[in-house]
Amino acid sequence: MKLTATILCAVTSMCVMANHVMVDGVYRSPQHGLYPGTERAFQVYVPEQYDGHTAACLYVGLDGVLCNAPAVMDSLIAEGKMPVTIGIFLQPGVIKDEKQTIVRYNRSNEFDATDDRFARFLAQEIIPAVMAMTTPDGRHIILKDKGENHMIFGLSSGGIAAFVAAWHRPDLFGRVFSGVGTFVAMRGGNDLQAIVRKHEPKPLKICLQDGTNDVWNAIFGHWYEGNRMLATALDFTGHETKYDWSDCYHGVKRASEIFADVMTWMWSDWGKPIVPGITQNNFLAPRLIADEDWVKTGQTRPSQDSTGSCKAIYPDSSFVVIPDLPASNWLMQGINNPTTGEVTCWQRFYWLHSYDNSPVYTGPMAFDGDGNLWVVTSAGLQVCDQNGRVRGILMLPEEAQRFWKLQIFDDKVVLYGPNTYERRMNIAAPIPGQRPASQGQG
Repeated sequence: MKLTATILCAVTSMCVMANHVMVDGVYRSPQHGLYPGTERAFQVYVPEQYDGHTAACLYVGLDGVLCNAPAVMDSLIAEGKMPVTIGIFLQPGVIKDEKQTIVRYNRSNEFDATDDRFARFLAQEIIPAVMAMTTPDGRHIILKDKGENHMIFGLSSGGIAAFVAAWHRPDLFGRVFSGVGTFVAMRGGNDLQAIVRKHEPKPLKICLQDGTNDVWNAIFGHWYEGNRMLATALDFTGHETKYDWSDCYHGVKRASEIFADVMTWMWSDWGKPIVPGITQNNFLAPRLIADEDWVKTGQTRPSQDSTGSCKAIYPDSSFVVIPDLPASNWLMQGINNPTTGEVTCWQRFYWLHSYDNSPVYTGPMAFDGDGNLWVVTSAGLQVCDQNGRVRGILMLPEEAQRFWKLQIFDDKVVLYGPNTYERRMNIAAPIPGQRPASQGQG
């Protein structure tokens, strides 16, 4: 197998089956990696139809081979029910001491987290490691790009990990199957349904499976309830979904029974882009314009003295908003005295969402003509109503944490940083000196 200077991989064995090759290996994460010092076993599935020259689709299976996946994929590829696909079956990481004794199990830390770290790990470490491989019979591993060509699957903690990876990186995984997913209070999984409800739809095709008898550990919550709440949030926001609800317990049995059917549904529209649906969020929906996204422009940046940065002043100058102390999810609001210029009555007022119960990064912010506050954060572009509540969340370009100014115009939002981005929306610019109509106390 081919290696690069930054990827530490070792093939240990190969198994040739009737319709595929399985290559075993171990990935050791470098000290500068996202999970330093971990090592994990993996297997790469290569179907006989893969010629080593034409890029294939990708399937990532967490916790290794489950649901007899290689045999199912053999059958579906042969029948033309799914495209030629390379499979990566990945175990969670462990850390061993010099005696090869496991001193840390990393599964929950990797799988149950709700931030984008695991998705970045797959994108930056695991997938490049596999693409550096050559099978023993000389075939190079070449993968198609775009999320619509990639699927991820997991059970339990692997189920939430699969969903979260796709949620943060729909450009990496557009298709996701989560079985008995751990959308409960382990590491913030119970908060995902609330974030999904406020978020603009993403180009995802999602299957959730769970059963009424699934309570793996009641300390953390009810698995079935958590899955159903996420399901209603996905439907509310217009995502393409499939559900399997039964009386099953926590385990792999039911997912194995439906795996072939789910895979057939998952790939049934392959060759066409996955199109985001229409949200029922009555705050966000009227502001969205179909098929509009962020566009990098050649627009000239505003002069340095007009940056505003991490501070916003209400259109009529009646109050000011600034970030709270570091490591907070709050923004402070102070009432401005136009006569003296004194700002008083400071309160924590605007509450922002974050993933993984982590403090949210807060960047530039600005008010629109309706008095709603738009804030660039590490959890997306969050839009708060006049009473300080997040009502909508938009995806941001990857450069989000490098933007230094946000500006609201009639019909578009513009972000300034190393590059300038704009997005057309149904919004109105603030009118200096004019107070927006009150939204009441809600």
